[in-house]
Amino acid sequence: MNLHNPKADIFVPDGLPLDQALARTTHLAIGAHQDDLEIMAADGILQCFQRSERWFTGIVVTDGAGSPRADLYRDLTDEAMRQVRASEQRKAAVVGEYAAVVQLGYPSAAAKDRADDRPVEDLGRLLQAVRPEVVYTHNLADKHPTHVGVALKAIAALRTLPAADRPRQVYGCEVWRSLDWLPEADRVAFDLSGRDGLQLALLGVFDSQISGGKRYDLATMARRRANATYAESHAVDAATGVAYAMDLMPLVEDPTADITAYTLNHIERFAQSVRALLAP
Repeated sequence: MNLHNPKADIFVPDGLPLDQALARTTHLAIGAHQDDLEIMAADGILQCFQRSERWFTGIVVTDGAGSPRADLYRDLTDEAMRQVRASEQRKAAVVGEYAAVVQLGYPSAAAKDRADDRPVEDLGRLLQAVRPEVVYTHNLADKHPTHVGVALKAIAALRTLPAADRPRQVYGCEVWRSLDWLPEADRVAFDLSGRDGLQLALLGVFDSQISGGKRYDLATMARRRANATYAESHAVDAATGVAYAMDLMPLVEDPTADITAYTLNHIERFAQSVRALLAP
């Protein structure tokens, strides 16, 4: 795989040749940081787990060098932290039985830099090799600037694909902002009921963050349970865990579509729903 960054890390848990590992992929996630895949793309991981006809591959754009650190990891240099985070992501790929995980190894600044096309070109090459049916990335209303930067680069890369090679579905998922505010007509709901042990194991692999006080494992599972309970006020819970996503496929199908306007239209429809409830 001809990638721009010589430090890019490619791992195939079952040792299959890379071209075959990527070609078998049906569900692909493009995340900013190590552990984002396991938070935002649990639907894809669960759909592919122990399924010979479905395979999940993850792409992580940044190198993890700027991650917060405490406890055992307090004194690690940025380079040592990068190695720890990359190792954790490979472990998650083993636990989740991924087809492959590709860590592009860019600094966060490159992900946020609209003029830096290297990640877009790398993602384009990977998308051509994978040709996934479903793609998960960050939602466009996420409050983390690196997440939004990666989502924009993912959309840019998807737009370079010929129509015949595009995925059937592209989702912008929850990480640093919940999407329960999206009107139901605009909201995609993933039922994550069952396999709580696997979900917790995937999140728990990232000890460098959890031991430092960022309990992503507890917070993520709690959000999924809260989404399931608060999904419907007049009926009993239909699921034990739910994750929400924004449909990004219209932005891929129409490369001329204005990404900012598309996102703000969702917010305006939310505002209209609130306005309607408050109206006399």
